[in-house]
Amino acid sequence: MPDAFNNRLRQIVILLVIFLLAILLLKELAVFMPGFLGAITLYILMRESYFNLTIKKNRNRTFMALIYVFASLLVIAVPLYFTIQLLTVKISSILSDPVELIRDAKIVGQKIYDLTGIQLMTDENLASFQKKSAAVIPGLLNSSANLLSNFAIMFFLLYFLLKSGRTAEKFLNKFIPLKPQNVDLLSNETKNMIKANAIGIPVLAIIQGIVATIGYWIFGVKDFGLWGFFTGVFSMLPIVGTAIIWVPLCAYLFAIDKTGNALGLLIFSAVLITNIDYVARLTLLKKLMDVHPLVTVFGVIIGIGLFGFWGVIFGPLLVSYFIILIRIYMNEFGKAPDQPAA
Repeated sequence: MPDAFNNRLRQIVILLVIFLLAILLLKELAVFMPGFLGAITLYILMRESYFNLTIKKNRNRTFMALIYVFASLLVIAVPLYFTIQLLTVKISSILSDPVELIRDAKIVGQKIYDLTGIQLMTDENLASFQKKSAAVIPGLLNSSANLLSNFAIMFFLLYFLLKSGRTAEKFLNKFIPLKPQNVDLLSNETKNMIKANAIGIPVLAIIQGIVATIGYWIFGVKDFGLWGFFTGVFSMLPIVGTAIIWVPLCAYLFAIDKTGNALGLLIFSAVLITNIDYVARLTLLKKLMDVHPLVTVFGVIIGIGLFGFWGVIFGPLLVSYFIILIRIYMNEFGKAPDQPAA
């Protein structure tokens, strides 16, 4: 009896030490969490084809892992690098010569004052805005450095996940305290949800960005390509989405007395930019996985606060896990239909 008690006490102490070390490691590595999540996402997207080449066709694992990492680097990092460069140059040019921006802001402010009697664009507000905007470029540079470090972690970890993925999966299966069918259910849900969001959400953003760019060009919006890009980015946000961009643009066109263009862009945005999202979801995402809209909306709201950019993928996954775990609990511990009540 004393030996059993001592063993249980040692077990509790070891588990407590493991738990405390896990908290310490997570706290120190929290800044690199996007990199870890990105590597897991890419691994799940690539694992099937990678295993097909290395196991069934007996290709060299190290060589194929390097090929997959290099391919993902080309597909993700290169376009993102040029995007950041273009945005940095554009924002820097605007802030270095803000006369035109201030003039346009005063025009909009005067129009709002004429309609509502509310003075928004005072000289003090504009001066304060200009002063705060000066910190945008250093902030972008710091974000770029953080982004580059997370990309380095992501591709580094992806290489080792591809090389040792099967071993890691077998190791995890030993420690998941569920029935085999429930482990399969959890695994399939993870793969399907990540595929649906990792592929579907960026494709939806690209579609909305292209449609918005066309609309902005038709109705005479200056720098229509830049605003189309921002529209695609903000389309990932739930509820408000693309309206963050096209509503102010319509208001600006109206303020500078381009009423016809403003009304045309308003109709175009409300009919096409907004609804193309629903059309694409009914076609594209249903082919990848039939994701309920509420899962996506609440998942993205939760995920962006927790994981940043990768929250658009892992937020809906967390909501799906919550629902799946309830089903698994009922399957694992629920009373069988023919079992009498206690």
